[in-house]
Amino acid sequence: MSSAENEALTSSEYIKHHLTNLTYGQLPDGTWGFAHTSDEAAQMGFWAFNVDTLGWSVFLATVFFLIFRSVAKKVTSDVPTGMQNAVEAAVEFVEGNVKSMFPYKNSMIAPMALTVFVWVFFMNAMDLVAIDLLPGLAQLFGANVLGMDPHHVYFKVVPTTDPNITLGMAFCVFILILWFSITQKGLLGFLKELTLHPFSSSNPIIQTLFIPVNLVLELPGLIAKPVSLGLRLFGNLYAGEIIFILVAILYGAGIIFAGVAGVIQVIWALFHILIIFLQALIFMSLTIVYMSMAYQTDEQH
Repeated sequence: MSSAENEALTSSEYIKHHLTNLTYGQLPDGTWGFAHTSDEAAQMGFWAFNVDTLGWSVFLATVFFLIFRSVAKKVTSDVPTGMQNAVEAAVEFVEGNVKSMFPYKNSMIAPMALTVFVWVFFMNAMDLVAIDLLPGLAQLFGANVLGMDPHHVYFKVVPTTDPNITLGMAFCVFILILWFSITQKGLLGFLKELTLHPFSSSNPIIQTLFIPVNLVLELPGLIAKPVSLGLRLFGNLYAGEIIFILVAILYGAGIIFAGVAGVIQVIWALFHILIIFLQALIFMSLTIVYMSMAYQTDEQH
């Protein structure tokens, strides 16, 4: 945003503006278009699309694919380039984690873990881009090209601050958990896992009575896996985004506050690099662990 536009917004409006997605859906009059306010976006319901989140997610996935494909095509045993070193380091790092956490044979797990780790890392890293840079460019485009009110141009650039992305990825992991659980243990074996533990008995009548109790205990634990996986990533990145927004507000509060904001921004950005890496690592590690648990049979418990 320009300084004039910043002055026109209060601090709460500025924060709300930065936390609102560019949403496309059905408007109150029945037509389809972009929401003009966060309330209007909320009224669009389930079939609304956060265009900025989807756009940046696809863009960063494409960047990931092109980088790794380019390195794979040009890989050499001679003196490697810096990019080849980085890619090989990422592959070896993920491979080491898979070998230590997934003691089974499945050629899909390592590529999936690599995709999850790098993709989430790239999405998290967008938090290091200047908070007003890309939204400001979007506002200039909307105002000068599309004739929109700049205050109604919303543009979030960190996909993992949108629970739709984090929970969507976690839901995909959940589907894989169910798939591997059923394919490795059989449908009956999977159902036994949910209904015959943790309470069991050699007496079939007592064991039958335990079935609903076990199901009540095990089912929430199964569902909690993807929910906690998605919310953990979202919560950490959302909190980091809010801190960057609050620091940006300090810049407009006077010279003294601007100086303090500069120091805080540098310190937080350096610390946030660690958060960006750790959250990608945690999401990948838990995904591998959940896949391993899906393979694990009763005899291996």
